[in-house]
Amino acid sequence: MKSPFTYTYSAPQSSDIKKPTIFLLHGMGSNELDLPQLVKEFENSHHIFSLRGPIVFKPGYAFYTTEEEVKPDRQIFDQVLTHVQSFIYEAIEEYELDIEQVYILGFSQGAVLAQSLAFSMGKAIKGIVALSGYLPDFVKEEYSKRPVDHLNIFISHGNYDYVIPSQLGIESKEFFEEQGAQVTFKTYEDGHGVTPENHQDLVAFLKNN
Repeated sequence: MKSPFTYTYSAPQSSDIKKPTIFLLHGMGSNELDLPQLVKEFENSHHIFSLRGPIVFKPGYAFYTTEEEVKPDRQIFDQVLTHVQSFIYEAIEEYELDIEQVYILGFSQGAVLAQSLAFSMGKAIKGIVALSGYLPDFVKEEYSKRPVDHLNIFISHGNYDYVIPSQLGIESKEFFEEQGAQVTFKTYEDGHGVTPENHQDLVAFLKNN
């Protein structure tokens, strides 16, 4: 597959039945090897793609730069979102994936992208797991949004997150609910990270959906 992204891919055990797919998007300063550990239970039953952000941001990579605090640089964000969307569509075609069973899991920057992709891709996405992220105002106000009333979304946040405040996660939850999505929202006694309990809950969400 020709792609501007470096990525890893693991295939499910062979079967005549099409299996679900999970796309993973890491946070700032990380890489494509970070998130697969969160979905290890699904290695035999799912296609799993983990993308590396295209921007060097030591000690790892980023998907986009920020203007202030965590606000995305709009031009770069729009470009990367388009490239990630194209990657997903190309993967669906090349690997003959089931378009009715596509999920995106993202942490921090990856969660921002995942929530934005839900609106830009509409029914091409069945479920989203957004860990410690938020939905930018320009996505809410300026993007041409597709329906998400079919969507199942898991949003989680640490109560002591000083990178992306938990209030932004609450606002994302409320916005998705206003658009008709089915939202599972959980908070944890943590900062900007994923606790063991958070991990258990996101695995349970994926199994149930």
